[in-house]
Amino acid sequence: MGKLENINWLQEVEERQDALLEDLFRLIRVRSVREDALASEDAPVGPGPKAALEEFLKMAQEDGFATEQFGPLVGRIEIGEGEKVLGILGHVDVVPEGTGWETDPYEPVIKDGRIYARGSSDDKGPTVGAYFAIKLLRELGVQFNQKIHLIIGTDEESGWMCMDHYSQHAEMPDYGFSPDAQFPIINGEKGNVSAIFHFNSGENTNGTVKLAQFQAGLRANMVPQEAVATVKTDHPEEMMEDFGRYLEGKEISGHVSFDADSLQFEVTGKAAHGSTPEKGHNAGTYLANFLNQYDYDAQSANEFLALAGQTLHEDFEGSQLGVAITDEIMGALSMNVGILQYNLTEGGLINANFRYPKGTDSATIQSAIERALVDQAIQIEMTKAKEPHYVSPEDPLVKTLLDVYHQQTGLEAYEQIIGGGTYGRLMERGVSYGALFPDSIDTMHQANEFLAIKDLLRATAIYAEAIYRLTR
Repeated sequence: MGKLENINWLQEVEERQDALLEDLFRLIRVRSVREDALASEDAPVGPGPKAALEEFLKMAQEDGFATEQFGPLVGRIEIGEGEKVLGILGHVDVVPEGTGWETDPYEPVIKDGRIYARGSSDDKGPTVGAYFAIKLLRELGVQFNQKIHLIIGTDEESGWMCMDHYSQHAEMPDYGFSPDAQFPIINGEKGNVSAIFHFNSGENTNGTVKLAQFQAGLRANMVPQEAVATVKTDHPEEMMEDFGRYLEGKEISGHVSFDADSLQFEVTGKAAHGSTPEKGHNAGTYLANFLNQYDYDAQSANEFLALAGQTLHEDFEGSQLGVAITDEIMGALSMNVGILQYNLTEGGLINANFRYPKGTDSATIQSAIERALVDQAIQIEMTKAKEPHYVSPEDPLVKTLLDVYHQQTGLEAYEQIIGGGTYGRLMERGVSYGALFPDSIDTMHQANEFLAIKDLLRATAIYAEAIYRLTR
């Protein structure tokens, strides 16, 4: 490893901790949630993500790096020379803050050695860590024999519009990693597709209860933490008592109120990343599960609540839809019910998001769902799929990254497959690498998201040595 052979990478990062946190806090303070209602030609996913991208590029320019911006969606920080390109792909957009925060999500707070803020863990913290690693290497006088492109996206949490744009206007790197998951490494990612179920209004029935409104969920890749529904009934006291009994012994909380001729139900569960729905408590499907016991005056309401509250509720592997499958390497398919909406005039919509292994695909999933729901008047729409991605543990990239992790931590280095999707899959030889460790607490997409400072420092040190070794 030349003159840096005996360097203490973690010590070098720790000596620069204040500067690292200053860079990170600068970006966290930009609220970079996708807002389609505010989208424009100049800001296709809203002003926040674009502002965060431009703040990052401005910071890099102030540090003396060459940068390039590809419209309002994606940017690149560059260093090094050579024919080969090492890519590091991160993102500055964040999921909506939701409810339940104890601090301002966009004013970082350090408490008990943790940085509390939206984006601290996903993905501003890790991306800044990778950027700071490059900056450290430059400060140490490293001459790179490859180009390094730190590519910054603005739509990772939604449709990846940013990377579609980048691939149309620039060459993708030859290989690389995304700092957007866990160590030791993520060298396999399941496929990703959503089934959107549409329930048309109309078709009255003999039921006596009316579902006026139902709302839960912010994104397909988040477990809904809050759910609300408005119901009209001739027996409000009975439903209120039923609701109280339903909540007993469950890991959710709820409240019901009566106003004029309507009952307002509210349920609070626990948010989680959509790739691990079993770690959350889905407020939407729980509320549907309760309401499904009554007969409604519209076929669409009965079908909406039956699907959400019976077929999909807590079926994290999609067994009742007939889509369950397990691959020896990539594991089992998972399903998250991320968005649930219903009203009297427009009918209903449910977005069920699937993370699937090798051995199945979007068309197979759709066919299975259609067979399972053949007797119901539900329209099924499939979103554009991302296919499963896998890089062999024998690949030199994987071997190098695992060796750096083991050398710096002393911990076992092993391959991992996840249901979450990262930019790593955009490169044929692409993986995800950190920044969470096996003993880290994962709060991605949750209220009070945090990243432990020690984890940020350790990850930055690992990134610095990994980049150094890969570009030798």
